[in-house]
Amino acid sequence: MNPVDLAFTGLARQAELIRAGEVSARELTELYLERIERIDPLLRSYRVVLAGEALAAADAADRRRGRDGPLNGVPIAIKDDTDVAGQLTARGSLAHGGPAADDAEVVRRLRAAGAVILGKTHVPELEALAVTESLAFGATHNPWDPARTPGGSSGGSAAAVAAGLAAAAQGSDGAGSIRIPAGCCGIYGLKPQRDRVPMASNWLGMAVTGALTRGVLDTARFLDAVKDSGPAFGDAVRRTPGSLRVAYSLKAPRGITAAVEDEQRLAVERTAERLRDLGHTVRERDPDYGNAGVNVITRYLEGVSADAAVMPHPERLERHTRGLASMGSKIPGFVVRRAHAQEAADRERAAALFADFDVLLTPLLNRRPPRIGEWMGLPAPVMLNGMVNFVPHLAFWNHTGQPAAALPVETAPDGFPVAVQLAGRTDDEATLLALSAQLEADTGWLERRPPLAL
Repeated sequence: MNPVDLAFTGLARQAELIRAGEVSARELTELYLERIERIDPLLRSYRVVLAGEALAAADAADRRRGRDGPLNGVPIAIKDDTDVAGQLTARGSLAHGGPAADDAEVVRRLRAAGAVILGKTHVPELEALAVTESLAFGATHNPWDPARTPGGSSGGSAAAVAAGLAAAAQGSDGAGSIRIPAGCCGIYGLKPQRDRVPMASNWLGMAVTGALTRGVLDTARFLDAVKDSGPAFGDAVRRTPGSLRVAYSLKAPRGITAAVEDEQRLAVERTAERLRDLGHTVRERDPDYGNAGVNVITRYLEGVSADAAVMPHPERLERHTRGLASMGSKIPGFVVRRAHAQEAADRERAAALFADFDVLLTPLLNRRPPRIGEWMGLPAPVMLNGMVNFVPHLAFWNHTGQPAAALPVETAPDGFPVAVQLAGRTDDEATLLALSAQLEADTGWLERRPPLAL
């Protein structure tokens, strides 16, 4: 296998190759470190690369072969909102404190599974934006079009995986932050069920930890290594989903003013047809979002405000972050309490659709990813409006806690990837993974790579 093919092989296959002795963990780690040194100056996906530690971990993984964990020797990246012992958790900001004393639980579990930590990836300040740009660390670029953002907040993780600079990367999703960059960068991103994977701070219930990967099986293997409970997701990927009932909808929650652009709309419509051809029953049905959009925005701003308040040096926060935090702090307490109290009712309205359907198909984005710098410098309310109209279909599922996935399905005429969202019932990641794997195979997406990374 040539080095480029090996770099894009993905977590699951690399674990098999290492276990079979066809490649060593050191060879893989050296390959990724060479690619990071050569390609990442153009992308800026990593904030810090832990080359020495990674090579030592790779050598230890090679010594363990035959008595290893499920991810033994596989090089992965960690999002810079997650603690790695001895390293700063900068969170895209100069307001951070000192190095973390211990690994976050998800990092500890990844190490226990044998994974090699390559480094930490860039995020926007406090993970509050749908782009990965900050005054502290600059902008991360999209490997399919460096003039555009890779999305956010897990944009560094997504860019690294899409460009073949890691086998997989850990991410987090508080209002779309795994799914947005996965869709922007043409890779797979599943927001798991709430509380499926341990997370030190879950943004007052909105955020979850997950993975950004080349393929669906990679995500399943990653989650099987770190989750608290649930079925074996790797098994779900390897089975056919059967004949499912799929609803599709272009409707966004109330209050969204921007229409879905043709590129995104056509991806949904063509995916609906593809699903019919695969034997599924597909009908148009709009979810009843009710007034949940207000609850989602309230909880998002509450999360930004709460995070800003506990940063070690809040005086160093950027203007837009202070603006978003100020907006959150000014929301009356009874409105915040009502947003939380209405979560169950909002979830029940969603459940009415899932009484008749197994999966909901929606646009992932309303438009192509913004160009670098498009939103930076804008007042916080204007920036927030831009983000809401960019990704209106995503944060509802953070509010209800249900699983949802971003899956690349189309290639635009200029080669840029276009993705859709699949949302599922409570605790039913398995159906989303099985259907995602079927679509992945039918579209042949895994064969596509950004030209920048070759």
